[in-house]
Amino acid sequence: MPVPVPQQRAVPAAEASYGADLTLLVIEDDPAGTLAVPELPAAAGTRVRIRNARNLTEAGRLLTDDVDCILLDLALPTGGEARSAPTEGADELATLKHVLRIAPRHAVLALTAEDDAELAAEAVRVGAQDYLFRGELDGLLLSRAIRYAVERKRADIAQHQLTESRLRAQENARLERGLLPTPLLEGSDLRFAARYRPGRSRALLGGDFYDTVRTPDGTVHAMIGDVCGHGPDEAALGVELRIAWRALTLAGLCGDELLSTLQQVLEHERESEEIFATLCTVDIAPDGRRAGLCLAGHPAPLVARHGRAAHLLPYEDGGPALGLLTRARWPRRQVELGSSWSLMMYTDGLIEGRVGPDGTQRLGQDGMVEMINRQLAQGLTGEALLEAAVTQVRELNGGELTDDVAVLLLDRDQEHIRRRGPNGGRGRSIPRPRPEPASPTVPANTASPANAQRPPL
Repeated sequence: MPVPVPQQRAVPAAEASYGADLTLLVIEDDPAGTLAVPELPAAAGTRVRIRNARNLTEAGRLLTDDVDCILLDLALPTGGEARSAPTEGADELATLKHVLRIAPRHAVLALTAEDDAELAAEAVRVGAQDYLFRGELDGLLLSRAIRYAVERKRADIAQHQLTESRLRAQENARLERGLLPTPLLEGSDLRFAARYRPGRSRALLGGDFYDTVRTPDGTVHAMIGDVCGHGPDEAALGVELRIAWRALTLAGLCGDELLSTLQQVLEHERESEEIFATLCTVDIAPDGRRAGLCLAGHPAPLVARHGRAAHLLPYEDGGPALGLLTRARWPRRQVELGSSWSLMMYTDGLIEGRVGPDGTQRLGQDGMVEMINRQLAQGLTGEALLEAAVTQVRELNGGELTDDVAVLLLDRDQEHIRRRGPNGGRGRSIPRPRPEPASPTVPANTASPANAQRPPL
């Protein structure tokens, strides 16, 4: 019967720290008794214990977690265990391939005759860490070969894990980048900018989400939200809510009806009843002078009008976060924007950073408004304003922010529209966003954050 593959432990013997005692499993069947494993000298206080197996069935029983290296005699007769593999046939290395299959994380040394150098080299190409000749076998050489094989196997395992990690990170990055929104503002007079920074390390998406679309009647709809938490599950739920919001908006829903439907989506998709999401939606009239505002447990947007200091929009009539109350309502409040304005929507990651010398206070909405007014007084607008805001919040916090941060900026300049003339410059496309990774580590083949181009999100 085929030898069952033994259960590999979480930390293989091949990954044991250098200097620990080693265990060698010798698999050989030598009726003539010509093969004798020499006595192994202790090196740097390390002892090598030897186990002997005369066939693959016995080897399968002796291949326990504490085995560090396997010494396999390639002259071992090919038994039924090795022949059971469908792809090996009568291969001279069928026994070796069987051992590699049942011990994928153990170091393997191939033992062969001096005149089988080609077979020995092929054994290494198949997967053995090294080979030895019977006639040259002595204790010092074998001891050195065991340690070399164990170290090489450890390096191979580490390289394999690193490659898998890189491929997984690249695949995750492609997936997350494909899930980022592409704002639909064709034909609008509004200018758009955004910044996005996930709180979890080396991620592109967090629990925060946003989107902006223009419907055929000329209304521009903008949304920003935050799923509680900032792990991969929250990021996935945020993407689902954003896509649902876009579909419902393009279908003509708005205000309380839209938020009630989004709450149903959240309730069906969340993993537990404790998960909720805050949301802020704004629908800007085609003439750009007024807007409808709905708040679902979310911080109120900030508006800066021409010649006036920035301030928060009214937030007294907001409703609860999505997922908290089954029969909640979210009133839509009408606000006047004027002819020229900038509207900034944000998640709480921007206002919950620490400030002060002792780091016990939060920046808060009032502190954020003061900060934005100082930056507006310096002439910052658009992408530069958002970059400066996020950078200063991180500096005030004394390091990286632990929560996700999303900031969205829409502005309308009446004088610029007048100079441009009818339809001048309209219909411009907005590129897909490319967010800044949360991890401060920058790969060698990418530009540094200080010099990297940051297109609108």
